[in-house]
Amino acid sequence: MTSSTDWLEVESLDLEAQGVARREDGKVVFIEGALPGERVQVNVSRKKNNWEQGPMQALGRESSQRVRPGCPHFGMHAGACGGCKMQHLHAAAQVAVKQRVLEDNLWHLAKVKPELVMRPIEGPTWGYRYRARFSVRWVPRKGTVLVGFHERKSRYVADMQVCPVLPQKVSGMLMPLRELVGAMEQRESVPQIELAAGDEVIALVLRHLLPLSASDAQRLREFGVAHGVQWWLQPKGPETVHLLDEGGPELSYALPEYGVVMPFKPTDFTQVNPHINRVLVGRALRLLAPRPDERVIDWFCGLGNFTLPLATLAREVRGIEGSEVLVERARRNAVRNGLQTRTSFESRNLFEITPGDLVAAGLAERWLVDPPREGAFAMAKALADLHAEPVDGWSSPKRIVYVSCNPATLARDAGLLVHQAGYRCTHAGVVNMFPHTAHVESIAVFDRAST
Repeated sequence: MTSSTDWLEVESLDLEAQGVARREDGKVVFIEGALPGERVQVNVSRKKNNWEQGPMQALGRESSQRVRPGCPHFGMHAGACGGCKMQHLHAAAQVAVKQRVLEDNLWHLAKVKPELVMRPIEGPTWGYRYRARFSVRWVPRKGTVLVGFHERKSRYVADMQVCPVLPQKVSGMLMPLRELVGAMEQRESVPQIELAAGDEVIALVLRHLLPLSASDAQRLREFGVAHGVQWWLQPKGPETVHLLDEGGPELSYALPEYGVVMPFKPTDFTQVNPHINRVLVGRALRLLAPRPDERVIDWFCGLGNFTLPLATLAREVRGIEGSEVLVERARRNAVRNGLQTRTSFESRNLFEITPGDLVAAGLAERWLVDPPREGAFAMAKALADLHAEPVDGWSSPKRIVYVSCNPATLARDAGLLVHQAGYRCTHAGVVNMFPHTAHVESIAVFDRAST
């Protein structure tokens, strides 16, 4: 590292929660641990022609938004846990930063400015994380097992004893889990434990590279009884996940506003933060505003997180997903909730969708789009193509509600929708799904422009 005695004025935060400053010659400096409004010195660890990067060396003027981190394992030092990046910034300021990131991406990448910036969706900032993947390492020279997230910028596992972003009961299990794995015969072949908590059940998935002995299986059973958890085993890929012992309560979460219960497997994609997910579903559906006589398409429908609540409001909901396995699971969830007559599902490659595919999906007054980080470029491009060359008998939806986990791909797709597909961006706002991290979840509404 190269120490510098220059004092820098921090202007903003980037997507990695690094402070952004500029030297007198205009060179950008990214500073780990620095906050907007602070005056700092930096230890430069990386240097290019037009930018530098490194951790904060000294703090000359402190931001009023700087707070004491809520976790003893948070920090910028070697060995600190890398699970969170923003615990040193007040929670309300974190949300403001994320809102700015969303607006900046929409404007600078797509020249799109929403007509209304919505109030952020916020919730508990601690104990919110109901999904997590812990790395497990037996460390012979220390004679111990580590269970947790990776250290900052490292492949090593952080020496975590607690984790306040997890539910308190799960945080309290970290040390007992270390003891459990340390006592197992196969402790060197257990690389991962995955957490999936439902409304009533806490499930733990043990990834094991070698078959478990009878005594190790019994250790898991005893731990499950003592700590009230349900064990699942994963000997190979996600498709091999199965209960250690059949029976027991169902892993599920409820969307009570719509009378829907969503069963899921611990390796399924479900939202990390169930408190925010309930609010997000409610806001998305209110924004979509389907009428009882309308047809809706839910693109990237997954297990039916939006599809099934929508089916309680609209005449028909078509759920489309890229995996036939997921589609079959969504069908079963529809039956489980008595919504099979108002829903239908199909599998299709949504990253190669064409104008003909949109026409084949049929007319729908409203779309719900909830893609992964890659976004929905092919869909937006197909809509733009159909706007340029209309097909008789087909029209684009009056309203699209787009739920995004990547503001850059949302902005890219928004540019196509607004500038080439005949839409206005009427609403946009952030969803603080992951407090204390730099992850930006958001929601945007696109209304078909009048012709």
